[in-house]
Parts: sequence; C-alpha cells; structure tokens
Amino acid sequence: MRYVLKFFHMIWQALDALRKTLHLLLLLIIVGVIWFAAAPKIPMVPDSAALLIAPQGELVEQYSGGPLDRVIAEASGEQEFEVRLRDVVEAIHRAQDDERIKVIALDLDGLTDAGVAQLEEVADALREFRASGKQVMAFGQSFDQQQYYLAAQADQIYLDPHGLVLLEGFGYYGQYYKNALDKLGVTVNVFKAGKYKSAVEPFTRMDMSPEAREANQQWLNALWVTYQDVIIKARGLEPNALTDYAEQLLPALQANKGDFAQLAVEKHLVTDLKTRQQVEDLLSLQVGEDKDSHSYQFVYMEDYLAAEHAEHPLEKHSDNKVGIVVASGEIVDGDRTAGTVGGDSLAELLRQARYDDDVKSVVLRIDSPGGSVMASEVIRREVEALKAAGKPVVASMSSTAASGGYYIAMDADEIWASPATITGSIGVFGIVPTFDGTLGKLGVGTDGVGTTSISGAMRLDRPMSDTAKQIFQLAIEHEYTQFVDRVAQARSKSFDEVDAVAQGRVWAATDAQQHGLVDHLGLLEDAVKAAAERARLGDDYSEEYLDEDLSWRQILAHQINTLSTRLTRVLMPDLKWVGSLRQQIPSLEREMQRMQRFANSKQGYYYCACTIE
Repeated sequence: MRYVLKFFHMIWQALDALRKTLHLLLLLIIVGVIWFAAAPKIPMVPDSAALLIAPQGELVEQYSGGPLDRVIAEASGEQEFEVRLRDVVEAIHRAQDDERIKVIALDLDGLTDAGVAQLEEVADALREFRASGKQVMAFGQSFDQQQYYLAAQADQIYLDPHGLVLLEGFGYYGQYYKNALDKLGVTVNVFKAGKYKSAVEPFTRMDMSPEAREANQQWLNALWVTYQDVIIKARGLEPNALTDYAEQLLPALQANKGDFAQLAVEKHLVTDLKTRQQVEDLLSLQVGEDKDSHSYQFVYMEDYLAAEHAEHPLEKHSDNKVGIVVASGEIVDGDRTAGTVGGDSLAELLRQARYDDDVKSVVLRIDSPGGSVMASEVIRREVEALKAAGKPVVASMSSTAASGGYYIAMDADEIWASPATITGSIGVFGIVPTFDGTLGKLGVGTDGVGTTSISGAMRLDRPMSDTAKQIFQLAIEHEYTQFVDRVAQARSKSFDEVDAVAQGRVWAATDAQQHGLVDHLGLLEDAVKAAAERARLGDDYSEEYLDEDLSWRQILAHQINTLSTRLTRVLMPDLKWVGSLRQQIPSLEREMQRMQRFANSKQGYYYCACTIE
C-alpha cells in the first residue's frame, strides 16, 4: 500500500509540475498578447497634410491622472483629459520645418482649462509657425476665453453659425464656510502671518476681506491687461476692444436680436461663420482630400509626435544637457502623488541632476500654488546644493508660482516668469479645526487629566486653549520671518524691502518684476537659453526633461491599462455618463484633500488660493 501511495504521489507531483509549467506558459502568452495589442503603432504622416491640434481636457505641465482615470476617460470617448503643454509646443515647432505639414488646424472645442501663461507658450509657437510662411486655421463651435486666446493667433478664425465668443474678463470667486461650520459645531482655529494671506478666509468669514479684495483686484486687472494686449495685437483691434465687448454685451446683443455669432463677426473677433464641414472643405483645398474619410488629409498631434520620435529618435543630442525639472501641483510631504509635487521625490530628481555629469545646468519649471512648509524647504535645499556644485539653476514660472511655489524658486540664479504668471504670496498660515462642539451636539463629551498644562492641547475633540493658540501663532510668525529673510538673502534685498511686498500679497509677474521678486519676463524657452548661457554651453546643448523613471511593473501596468481601455470601449461603448460624472468629482475631491492636508497641527503652509476664472 505504501508503494501504491508513493506511486500516486509521484504522479501527483508530475501533474502539479506540469500544471505550473502550463500556467507559466499561459501567463507568458497573455503578457505577450497584452504587450503586442497595447504596443503603440507608428502612424504614417501623409506627404501633404494638416497638423490637427485638438486638445481634449486641461493643458498641463505634467500628467496627474492615474491609470483608472485614463481608462474611464478613453472609455467615455474623451481620448484624454489632460494634454501636456510641452507636447503641443514640440509638435508645432517640429511642424514648422516639416515640408509635409502645410497648415495647422486648431480645433479647440475640447480644451477645458489652461493658465494664461501656458496659453502664451502655445501662442508663441503658433506665431513662429506663421512667421515661417505657413498658415494656421482655427475652428470652434464656440470659444470661451481660454480657447479664444489660441484661436486669435490663427490666420483665419471660423465660428459655427450657432456659436458664440464669450469674453467676460477674469474673476476670482470662492465659497465661504463659516456659517456652515458654525452650524456643525466645528471651531476652526486659524493662524497666519501676512496681512493679505487670504487662503484661510473661507473658514473664518462669509465674504472676502477688504485686504484680499484690494490685492486680488490688482493682480486680476494686471492679467486682464496682458490678455487684452495679446489679443488686440493678434487681431488688430482697437484698444479696450475686449473690455468694451464684455461691458456692452447686453445692448449689442439686443441690437443684434441675440445673434451671438454675427456679433463676433461684426466685432472682428472671428473671420467668418462656417460649419465644421465647410471648414474641412477649405482645408481639403489646401492639403488634399482623404479618399477614405472624405475629409481633408490630416494627422493628429499625438500621432505626429509619435511618428517624429520614431523617425528622428536622436535629433539634437548632446552630452551637454540643460535638465528641465517640472514642479506641477500642490507641494506635499514625501513622494509625488497624482497632481502634486512631492518634496522628497522632486528633491531626488534635483539630486540626480546634481550628480549627472552630462547635466550642466537645470531649469526648474514651476506651476504650483505652494503647500507644505517642510516639503518646500526640502526642495529649496536641493536647489541650493545644485548651485553649490557649480550647476546654474534657472526658475521658469508657469501660470502660478506663488507662496511655496515662489519659495522653491527664490534661490535660483535667475527667475523668469510669463507676464501672466501669478506669484508672490509670501506668507504662512496654519489651521487646527476642533470638533468638541460637533460631538457635543451628538451628546459626546471629552475629559481627562494630563501631566502638564499643555497635555492634550492639540486634540481635535477638545477646545484649543489660549496657551496652545499663542504657541501656534508664534511658530507661524517665526516661519514667516524665515520666509521673508530667505527671500531677502536670495534677492539681495533688506528684510524690510521684502516685507513691504510680502504680507501674503499676490502679484502678477509684471508687478512682481518691478518689486524685484522676478528677474525677467519670458517663456520656458527663454529660461532654457539663460540656463545654457550661465553654463557657457553656446549652441552645443540639448534639452532634457528629467522625469521619474517608470519601473517594469508600472510599464506593464500601463500596457495592461491600454488594452483594458480598448476592451472596455468595445464591450461598454456608451459610457459618456461616466465621463460626465468623473468631470464633476475632481474639484470637490481636490478641495476635500486640500482641507485634510491643511488640518495638520504640526504643519504650517506656504499656500496661495489664487485660481482665476
């Protein structure tokens, strides 16, 4: 019997080994199929074509969404919900010297959000494209303020006969929660340093303070002047034409019987009114007709870049590199999460640049309203270390580089900003909410004993004592003093000079330059050239974005994500409601996450609440 059992045991082991082998082979086959199915195919660029730039979603410095976001976005037919600024600019620059690309077609209906400084980067590339002798044609079913900024750079702007151009000026509006918090029994203990530091006002007021109203009105006016100047120059309009359009919109529409589209033609905001099909017919005359689609011959921006990278993989390679490190989003402690700047992870990228012999200088590209004091300091120290190692650092400010965003820029050898950049906000705040009132409404009390007078002083289920409030306020004031002092040292100014323009006040870059907070007004390209000049590289250098490397697991996950997206779109084609729901969630989710980060009794914040509408 023992031998029989041993025989069957050997058979079982053999079968188990075969099972494992077959499982391994099956896994390898599945991975191979996934990899093959999801592998990007190199598209073809017609000999005569239009470069179609049709951004879908927000124009960003750096991707923030995770794999699930992209699956849902693509499954709901949105293609992408974020478009990288660098990709748009690169595609335009490459098309400028490409004989196959005869014209750029701008389809801006899908562009949902972008900062004015980011729009100017694209607008500048479009102006260079036109200067080469090629044309840009823009079409929109309607144009909002951001979309129109890019459309205005085109040779021809066509609007759908049922469309409109809505230019309303810039505004800054927020929600205020004091009454709601009072009803919930939540006490929000706020500590700040800086007369104009208004990020905490939603928790303490029901309206904007006079100080915040004064400061916000000034930087909004400065941005509106910059916006108008660009459009007026591009379209050859009269001074104040856009302000007059917004202020006189009602009587103008009354005289025009509500015809928004015709009004846009009369005010010379668009070239003519045409349907999408009519615009495609015009493009067909310029680049030829695609016999399969019966439309004009074109190549999507994403496909064009893929083809270009495949055809010219080592174009302009040099051992002398200007490294570009992107800091996009709120600054948080630790490693980067979606849509944020991780203090440790960004510091690690700067550290890698310091020890990379090929990287001769660094451009720190910033699009951030700030965040954690400690994380900002961790990044600043690496900027300082780069300079100490003999590698120049140039800061390039995108749409926002305020508070902590300014803190990580201030030690750079040069600071460049777009005229439409929002910066400054040199101030500190902290928030400690307590919920003893809320618990009291539920019949819950908190009591106990401690060994010192401040034992349990930071518990959120107890009211904050006067002693604890004074301690916290002193710590915030100390951080503010350090912030101002470090700016003074970095900018070669006195403490009083910086303090006079600090106080948490937000500035448009045009005003910030006059106050010595910014050195030069210009684009990312200008900052890169400045970094190369400081490293004495001449024309022998290449630009390289220094991004976090993906692990093999992340690469495989991306490939699986791509395949699952395609399968989802086949199996569940009608998921537009999911995309619509997803679009409504992020703003609320971001606000809740922000409040959660702020409610940290051990942390102060360099943060600017300065998002325009």
